[in-house]
Amino acid sequence: MSKGTTKSREGEKVIAVNRKAYHDYFIEEELEAGIQLTGSEIKSIRAGRVNLRDAYARIEDGELWLIGMHVSPYPGASGKHQHDPTRPRKLLVHKRELDYLRGKLEKRGYTLVPLRLVIRRGLAKIDLGLARGKKQYDKRETIAEREARREIERAMSPRW
Repeated sequence: MSKGTTKSREGEKVIAVNRKAYHDYFIEEELEAGIQLTGSEIKSIRAGRVNLRDAYARIEDGELWLIGMHVSPYPGASGKHQHDPTRPRKLLVHKRELDYLRGKLEKRGYTLVPLRLVIRRGLAKIDLGLARGKKQYDKRETIAEREARREIERAMSPRW
């Protein structure tokens, strides 16, 4: 999936993809969460003015928060209705999902990273990945595998 607005499933519009997450982490599980947003934030998100690159999720005081997601200010909003671009945003998940995540995150080496921001049935949703960090040699191995696959595809494709 490429960054930007693309149509994927029925009623779903992909707004942003965090490619860096797939490079830096082994994604073991994925889950969907809603996001608590202000009016100017959802308008900016619908316009595709969002960056997930340095974002992560954390459990604080029994709630799940998304930290570091940058949503650019909406140009049509007046000054007093404008939002802080990097403010922490509350994520909406069921209590049993939160308890499950808390148990997983207490294990050493796990973190929650946002993978995709999508509009599903008119609502902004974030797909989170339960991830373990990659070492430098793992990243090099992934790049080598990708290049090998590309070479095989080139060799197999007909040349006109």
